Amino acid sequence: MERVAMTTVSNGVNVKALLDARDALKGAPEAAQFTWRATSKWQDGVHSTTRIQQFFGLGQEQNHKSEAVFEADHPEVFAAEDNGITPIEYLLVGLASCLTAGVASVAQNRGIQLRSVESTVEGNHDIRGILGADSDVRNGFNDIKVTFTIDADASEKDIEALVAQSQKRSAVFDALTNPTSVTVEVA
Repeated sequence: MERVAMTTVSNGVNVKALLDARDALKGAPEAAQFTWRATSKWQDGVHSTTRIQQFFGLGQEQNHKSEAVFEADHPEVFAAEDNGITPIEYLLVGLASCLTAGVASVAQNRGIQLRSVESTVEGNHDIRGILGADSDVRNGFNDIKVTFTIDADASEKDIEALVAQSQKRSAVFDALTNPTSVTVEVA
């Protein structure tokens, strides 16, 4: 009798918990309604500090283990103090983080062992729009390119499928590529 060695894939993602949550939420869609919050306070110039601690989900208020604090500013070439990355760079952080985490999750679910995953996200931005120098130039990114370098026990085709599935399930990719209703109010 031939023995087959069983390899356990460990990418640090608890896929069973995610799949159990998915199944539970199918029967309780109201619990799947989350509200994420960020509170930003102006410091000086174009520098602001944003804090994230609480959110609403699973039918009640929730807290992260610890408060996250993000500094946003503009670089010195914009006559600012460069106390943090620009707000538009935070979009790149969100996209890179979401897609990279998605690759790890999908790989775990598909039994693919990862050795490394790196993503580089570049956004091309014509700043004449935000400066008011040309009203025909949009204020946001013209385009964004994501490049992955993945070392895994998988074929190139399987790695491409990991990235495609991560993109398909990414909340940040969806928010950037589909219209999202945004309301701005003054309290």
